[in-house]
Amino acid sequence: MSKLKKIFFTHRFGPVVIVSLFVVALSFLTRLILFIKSWTDLQLNILNTPGIFIIGFFYDLVVASFFSIPVAMYCWLMRDCWYRKKWSKVPIYFILSVILFLLLINIGAEIAFWDEFGVRYNFIAVDYLVYTNEVLGNIQQSYNIPLIVGVVLLILFVILWFSHSFILLSSQVSMKFKKRTRYFLLFLLIPLSAYFLVSNRYKNISDNKYVNELAGAGIYEFGAAFWHNEIDYTQFYRVNSNQKNISILRKLLYTPGTTFTKDSLGIERNIVTNGPANKCNVVLISIESFSADFMDYFGNGQHITPHLDSLIPHSLFFNNFYASGTRTVRGLEALSLSIPPTPGQSIVRRPNNESMFTIGSVLKKNGYDVNYIYGGNSFFDNMGYFFENNGYNVIDIKNIPADKIHHETAWGVADEDAFNVAIESCDKAHNAGKLFFNHIMTVSNHRPFTYPDGRIDIPSSRKCREGAVKYTDYAINKFLKDAQKKPWFNNTIFVIVADHCASSAGKTDLPIFRYHIPCFIYAPTFIKPSIVTKLTSQIDLAPTVLGLMNVQYKSRFMGYDILKTPSDNERIFISTYQDMGYMKKDTLAILSPKNKIRMFKINKSNGDATEISLNIDFVDEAVAWYQGAGYLFKSGRYRFAAD
Repeated sequence: MSKLKKIFFTHRFGPVVIVSLFVVALSFLTRLILFIKSWTDLQLNILNTPGIFIIGFFYDLVVASFFSIPVAMYCWLMRDCWYRKKWSKVPIYFILSVILFLLLINIGAEIAFWDEFGVRYNFIAVDYLVYTNEVLGNIQQSYNIPLIVGVVLLILFVILWFSHSFILLSSQVSMKFKKRTRYFLLFLLIPLSAYFLVSNRYKNISDNKYVNELAGAGIYEFGAAFWHNEIDYTQFYRVNSNQKNISILRKLLYTPGTTFTKDSLGIERNIVTNGPANKCNVVLISIESFSADFMDYFGNGQHITPHLDSLIPHSLFFNNFYASGTRTVRGLEALSLSIPPTPGQSIVRRPNNESMFTIGSVLKKNGYDVNYIYGGNSFFDNMGYFFENNGYNVIDIKNIPADKIHHETAWGVADEDAFNVAIESCDKAHNAGKLFFNHIMTVSNHRPFTYPDGRIDIPSSRKCREGAVKYTDYAINKFLKDAQKKPWFNNTIFVIVADHCASSAGKTDLPIFRYHIPCFIYAPTFIKPSIVTKLTSQIDLAPTVLGLMNVQYKSRFMGYDILKTPSDNERIFISTYQDMGYMKKDTLAILSPKNKIRMFKINKSNGDATEISLNIDFVDEAVAWYQGAGYLFKSGRYRFAAD
């Protein structure tokens, strides 16, 4: 023992070994507990039984390398003259205490998650970070937190006490900075290699789900889920065969004259129109957090959207229009890709989201100048990467000169500044003799709700939602008035729509009214104003606009041209990260993890929901849309075909 002690711990980087032992030992304990709990569900043999623990050990070492980074940095940066002083032990004991506390808490969290879902962490666990208040409230009500924390701290103290002599051994070793740097850089090769070379697929050694899950490591799976931003639909939700789903989708997507291509597992179809395409420009404004109930038209009464309300009689106005999700990236996904949401994060933030079938790629193929204009930093939420790799040129805050910025928050410049950039972009394309499609994403209707002074009658200093809404209304009106002075105005379709509502809270898991948003299509010279009462989803907007333009194309969109869709096919999709809602008329089906399905009758006057028995045909439709969307994305059938 003394020889091993000297080899592994009497070294400047000895604490790295200690952390690794903490991780491996506690991870092994977690795996053993889950192994025993799942004994009756395991299908073990001579290969996968040791495989669970051997591959699990490999993942534990990977996790250990990540946890060891702050300890290695301490060992590298601590000078010899400091290292032997008493105060120098405070940082290392603090770091070790935090790591141990997290590892000990993780044992209980993993067991609880396994009991609930039968798997290691996945995006459901990541999702819980989004709803921190709700999750913490549930934990506080379900467990004796003071007792749990007390026990964890006691165990932590005991472990550190018995590790005390091993931790101090490293302080007996002198090591020059250059040599410490070499050791530190060599150590960094381990977590870097793990980050780039290791995949959570290595754990899949059996046809038995429990064997594969035990071979993994919960903390590693959490990181993989956070990075990949999705929940495996087929593992957690009601499924049908891909053939059945695509068959259902083809029937629902069919309109007179539609011809599907030969791929029997795809939805690509020829969109045929009567007459030539309307050679017009398109400006799409997606408004940050803009609920329908902000408007007087929908009964608000605060008069904070005077200009948008006044636009209704002059527009094609959709008064029964619904967002797909509760975040901007969900709105951008629906508006650009025309695809229902899938469990986990928006495709905008996922890997392998390049060369997708977007309205931008369709119009770019037709010779348009295509831009995504954002008043903030497009690095946020992966917006820049997504749009740059899907047919758009990205213009964001980095392209706006400082002397043209009237106001700025952490989210970006004031909406009027972004609209001024959009005007310049429209002018540039028009002067070059090109048609243009500009998608503008606003930011001002977001906390801290500040904006340039003197624009509206609500001072910016009040920092209230009503002021931000009214300022956005002002900025849109100013943009339209500026556009009216331009030679391209009469040949431009202006689309104004929210990305999502300001709040998603309600009486039910998916409160319908919290997804209700306004949508305008404004082109006074060639689109006749009217009120569209059809139940319309965000994913229907792109094909509807292309339909108004009379564009012929091969579509892979899952949305409808709602103006040409039979009333029986009207439907909307609403979602959180986990719950997937599908609604037709007043019937709502909710697909949830663990193959859970519920159906409700919705009272549209007050939003109340009454649970009803399942209608299998309706459930099959819901599954076809959601499972089908995931399948089309993953199989590459939602990519843009250049031909």
